[in-house]
Amino acid sequence: MAATPAAILLAGALPEMALALSCGVGSEEDSKREIAAFFAHVTHETGQEINGSSRDYCDETNTQYPCVAGKGYYGRGPIQLSWNFNYGPAGEDIGFDGLNSPETVASDPVVSFKTALWYWVNFVQQVISQGFGATIRAINGALECDGANQATVNARVEYYTEYCNQLGVTPGDNLTC
Repeated sequence: MAATPAAILLAGALPEMALALSCGVGSEEDSKREIAAFFAHVTHETGQEINGSSRDYCDETNTQYPCVAGKGYYGRGPIQLSWNFNYGPAGEDIGFDGLNSPETVASDPVVSFKTALWYWVNFVQQVISQGFGATIRAINGALECDGANQATVNARVEYYTEYCNQLGVTPGDNLTC
């Protein structure tokens, strides 16, 4: 089977993705846990639309990254990038117009995965040493943690432990939030 243009572009982004996921501090086992955590969240979040375009993800008090009329900042991509205050800086850092063209995250596979890595490096990677539960809190805290949606937390933990098993590493402590 021939590679699609999107697959070729994504393959070009893979070294950048691998570097982002290997920049954590710690042992080889810690790196494997981080990779398992990233893919557990991506597995959980892809293919799901929670509230989607029906929910207003515009923080009108954010003047640095103001919402553009008619644009929706709902969850898109492998780690469901949401809110104008995330689309704006992600676009600046990655090189797309996140505020005027948030749909790029859904239509461009390379941008899509780069936004997932952008979110991971900026908000999740710093808590990975606290256990998988801390990564859930960093991604969807109030929506899932502290008993808000235990079934969703359990599904994420199940994906994580399966990826850890595949990578030959124990999942560690503090799996839930």
